Amino acid sequence: MTKRVASLMAGIADVGRDPVRGGYSRPVYSTAELDLRSWFVAEAAARGLEVEIDRNGVIWAWWDVASGDRTGALVTGSHLDSVPGGGAFDGPLGVASALAAIDLLRERGARPDRAVAIAVFPEEEGSRYGVACLGSRILTGAIPIERALALKDDDGSTFAERSRSAGVDPSRMGPDPERLALIGAFVELHVEQGRGLADLGHPVAIGSSILGHGRWRLSFTGQGNHAGTTLMRDRRDPLVAAAGLVAGIPGLARAHDGARATVGRLRPIPGGTNVIASRVDAWLDVRHPDDRVTARLVAEIAALAEELAAGQGCGVVVREESFSPTMSFDAALRRRLETALPGAPVLETGAGHDAGVLAARLPAAMLFVRNPSGVSHSPEEHVEDADAERGAEALAGVLMGAI
Repeated sequence: MTKRVASLMAGIADVGRDPVRGGYSRPVYSTAELDLRSWFVAEAAARGLEVEIDRNGVIWAWWDVASGDRTGALVTGSHLDSVPGGGAFDGPLGVASALAAIDLLRERGARPDRAVAIAVFPEEEGSRYGVACLGSRILTGAIPIERALALKDDDGSTFAERSRSAGVDPSRMGPDPERLALIGAFVELHVEQGRGLADLGHPVAIGSSILGHGRWRLSFTGQGNHAGTTLMRDRRDPLVAAAGLVAGIPGLARAHDGARATVGRLRPIPGGTNVIASRVDAWLDVRHPDDRVTARLVAEIAALAEELAAGQGCGVVVREESFSPTMSFDAALRRRLETALPGAPVLETGAGHDAGVLAARLPAAMLFVRNPSGVSHSPEEHVEDADAERGAEALAGVLMGAI
C-alpha cells in the first residue's frame, strides 16, 4: 500500500516537538504552527492548487473547475495547531489526508464538476486564546469580532497583535458571508479521540453529532502574602479554594449520567513558591449531550466555587469563554457519506471541531480514523499507517461521490 498520508506526516514529524511535555506544542501563530502553515502552502502549490489566505487567516487551497466558478464548492480540511503536549494526528491528519485524497482522485482521472478546496483553520484548539474553533467562529460570526481580537494569551499579546504579526490585518477580520456562500458542503476528517473504532474493529467511521461543550474561567481572589510570616488562621488563600473545587468536580459530574467536567489548567498569581497567591484562575471544560444538563452542572460547580471561596475568605467570579450546543450533522450529507462508505459505523463525539461550528451555517459532516490507543490530546495518540491510508481512501470516495 502506498503510504501517501504517512509520507506527508513524516515531513512534519519534527515540527513543534515539546521536549518537556512530550508530544507537540503548536499554539496558533507560534513558530511551529507558522512552519506547518508554510508546509501546507508548499504542498498545495506543488499540486498546482491555487492557494489563498483569507482575511481571517484561514488558508484555502483550490482545485478549480475549468470555468473558475467556485459556487457550491466541496470543502475538506482541518487545523494545524495543537494543545500543549498534544499528539501528532489531531488536526494535521485531516490536512494531510485531504492532500492525499486529491492525489488519489487525480490518479484515477477524476475531473471535478464543481470546485474542491482544502481549508486550514487557525486556533481550533483554543490553547493560546481560550476559545476553541476561534477561526471558524470568526468566519461564521459565532463570536463578536471585537471580543475575538481583544483575547489575550499568557504573554499578554492580543489575538489582533498575533494576527498582525502573522500577516493577517485585524481591521479586515470578521464574519465573511461571501466566503461561506461559496461552500456547498464541508467534510472534515479527524483522528478519533476515543475508543469507538478500536472497540468496533473498524478503521473509519462517520460522525453523527457533537456533544454540547463549553469553557468557563473561574477566578478566585484572596490576599497575596508571605508564606513564612502569615499564620494559617490569617490566610485568605484562593489556591485552597480552587483545590477544593477541583477535588469536588468529579462527584458533581458523576451525578449526571454522560457528563464530563474537567479542570485542565490552573494558574496561581504571582506563582512564587514562598508566596500565598493573590488570585488563581481555573479553566473548566464541561460537556453533555443535553445542553440543559450542561447548564445545570455548570451552575452546581459555580455554587460550590462560591461556597469554597467564602470558606477561605475569598471571592470568585465565573465567566463563560465559549459554548457550543449539541449539534447533529446534516442528515442528507450524512446519507451521502453512508452511501459512499457502506458498512462504516456512525459515531457521536465528545470533541469539538470546526465542522461543528460550520454546521450551524451550511451542510457539514465528519469522518473519523481509528485511534488504537483511544487516547488523544496526549503523546499517546496514534494512527496506524494502514488506517491513515484507509481514511484518505474514504475521503477520496466521499469527494468522488460528490463531484
